[in-house]
Amino acid sequence: MVRLRHAFHHPVAEKASTPHRVVVYVTGGPDDQRLLEAVEKIAQRQHTYITITYVVEVQQSIPLDAELPGEIDRGEAVLRDAEVAVSKFVGGKRENVRTELLQARSAGAAIVDEAIENGANAIMLSCSIRKRHGRAGVGDTVQYVLQNAPSEVIVIRQALPSWIPDEGARP
Repeated sequence: MVRLRHAFHHPVAEKASTPHRVVVYVTGGPDDQRLLEAVEKIAQRQHTYITITYVVEVQQSIPLDAELPGEIDRGEAVLRDAEVAVSKFVGGKRENVRTELLQARSAGAAIVDEAIENGANAIMLSCSIRKRHGRAGVGDTVQYVLQNAPSEVIVIRQALPSWIPDEGARP
């Protein structure tokens, strides 16, 4: 099991001299809150530049640069909310937080490209387990990022709804 307090654990000299760059993919779903809490844990420990990314996926049947006002408005609202939350985590230093609204055919490819373009040390995203064709899986976006990202990938998955923690378990 990986503990978030150990994520990005590097020697003190490296911490001070090398800021970390993290691309955080948000969807506006219920999993975003837990994802942003994890971003907080990482940002509190070291100098971190955070790029919050939202991807509007464009169907093959319409041009990639098509105007999609409803989806773009939703993306801007999601990014605005995430930026406000993350800015609190980095001590109000808004210059350490950027937002990117991308339009692409595949969210996974757009996230990986954004990470490469930013020289990101890590990509953070959330997922939930879904059944597809009778098999449980994490979805195409998470699968693509895990297989193609050149950097570390941190995936946050919420507990299963049926899981109830044991009262006798240690805190």
